Amino acid sequence: MSASGWIADIREASQYGLMPTYKAIDIGVALRAVDSDLIAFEWKTNGINAVFILPDDDARALRVSFDRPCIVRLSDEMAVSTEEEDTPNEGLIPNHFAYRIEGARFSRSQSEAWKEVFGPVTHFQFVTGWGCMDVLSGGSPSFLVIPWPS
Repeated sequence: MSASGWIADIREASQYGLMPTYKAIDIGVALRAVDSDLIAFEWKTNGINAVFILPDDDARALRVSFDRPCIVRLSDEMAVSTEEEDTPNEGLIPNHFAYRIEGARFSRSQSEAWKEVFGPVTHFQFVTGWGCMDVLSGGSPSFLVIPWPS
């Protein structure tokens, strides 16, 4: 495909909301994503808790919580680095941890019925040096620094 054809495909995908757009989320604490990792995960009746390493802090960790039903995907770094989207990603920031994403394949491929019942839903992604957690939820994440190990 020529460069002009590829650019036309991107424009068309963007026009129909198919281009993944990443919007960075400020979590309120400094966190070098490349040096973090998921260290605990808990399903709750209506939500989740996920705990991530705070690099250079052996006594505390970051808890990310959702208080509404969720669809969750946990992927290791290899799966994340080899996953292909339909188009280039827009808005990724090197070494950033938390994003709200629009137009990604993961969200588009989930049950429309589930999204209608629990929606409107938003796709969130939390990226570390070792893996990635994608969350679809009608709720928003809350972030809390907690003692660790608890």
